[in-house]
Amino acid sequence: MKLQVKLSLYNAVTKIAIILVLGAIILFSLDKLAYNQLDNRLIKKKNKIIENLNDDEIDSLLNKEQSFTDYNILKEEFIVLTDIPDNLPDSTAKVFTEKREIEGDIEVYRILNYKFSYHTNWYNLEIGETMTTLQSIKNSIRFYMLIVLVAALLITLVTDFAFSNFLLKPFYLIIDKKINLVDDPSHYNYQNIPTSTEDFKILDNSINSLMRKINTLFALEKQFIANVSHELLTPISILSTRFENMLNTPNIPVEHENKIYASLKTLNRLKVIINSLLLISKVENNQYLKTEEISLKQEIEDIYEDLEDRIADKNINYSTNLSKDFHFKGNKALIHTLLINIINNAIKYNVDGGTIAITDKTELEKYVLTISDTGSGMSKALVEDAFDRFKRGNTDENGFGLGLAIVQSIARFHKIEIDIQSEEQKGTSISLYF
Repeated sequence: MKLQVKLSLYNAVTKIAIILVLGAIILFSLDKLAYNQLDNRLIKKKNKIIENLNDDEIDSLLNKEQSFTDYNILKEEFIVLTDIPDNLPDSTAKVFTEKREIEGDIEVYRILNYKFSYHTNWYNLEIGETMTTLQSIKNSIRFYMLIVLVAALLITLVTDFAFSNFLLKPFYLIIDKKINLVDDPSHYNYQNIPTSTEDFKILDNSINSLMRKINTLFALEKQFIANVSHELLTPISILSTRFENMLNTPNIPVEHENKIYASLKTLNRLKVIINSLLLISKVENNQYLKTEEISLKQEIEDIYEDLEDRIADKNINYSTNLSKDFHFKGNKALIHTLLINIINNAIKYNVDGGTIAITDKTELEKYVLTISDTGSGMSKALVEDAFDRFKRGNTDENGFGLGLAIVQSIARFHKIEIDIQSEEQKGTSISLYF
């Protein structure tokens, strides 16, 4: 899971927990807040009535001519005034909830009860407001509070995801440009990725330092292979000349002659290995130009002429079915080497009377050349190691495992992708994506 997703999930979980806790607190305290608000309204009405009280108002309320205020025909509130004995009762206002029957209708009211004296007489004032309105208000508050909480959660999630994406953008740029998109240490870009985060700066500088070491070691390795390979060719040539001169010696014993032939054969194999390593080293060091116009169809026809005798010796059914003559810029000699290595393997590891088919197609704006055979094939493990130097797909044959390593180096040099599909005892199919 990506760090950005983990951060977003962590922020989401923590915010959901905080919102749930705050929401629960608000919901549980909503009743108390609503009651306090309603009680304060009742107290304010009581104070207003007491301040504006006069004899006519008292007579009107006592005679029950006006038990409801003029504006409240729905019986949402009432005002009742009664006369009580002059015995100095408690004058503290009390608020409680109670069912009351007003003009034949029973409703639940929040009632303020207040005893007071006016002109030496004591009266009991009751002001009530129905709880139906309060419940409706609470439901509305709950609904809108839920909408606000959900909206707040969504907004915070989106902003957190956008901010984490902005915050981690330099990190992903470092991973892409400094690691994923680097196919060769010599092509590495040491320019720092712009960022204000110190941790990313440390990571960027550490990768740059590591790539400098890798590039140095990589260059030393390629230089070492080139130097050693070049230096070995001279003593090999000297030994070959000496062995050939020994073969010209008159009356040489047959057993000595056979040993000399075996030694020459070994030297020739060693020479092939060294030349292959030199070729790989030069390709990887970009010592070749890619300025020639190459026709794949013509190259394949030329290779067939070179290998026609070997194909006939194994009675192989060789077919070429190309839909078009694909042209591109590259190094003609290297492409010839790439193709002849693949086709040569298709002949070498094929069965007598087998088949080699060369076909093409266009896939996702890429030209694909496929070379298939009905040979011994390779296991999945061997396919994975097919491009490793000195590892071979068929250990029953003599060889050095450099053919496909050369193919891979030349393909990388020309930015050609290679795909190998193989199955034991059924054959191998190698596709080149231009």
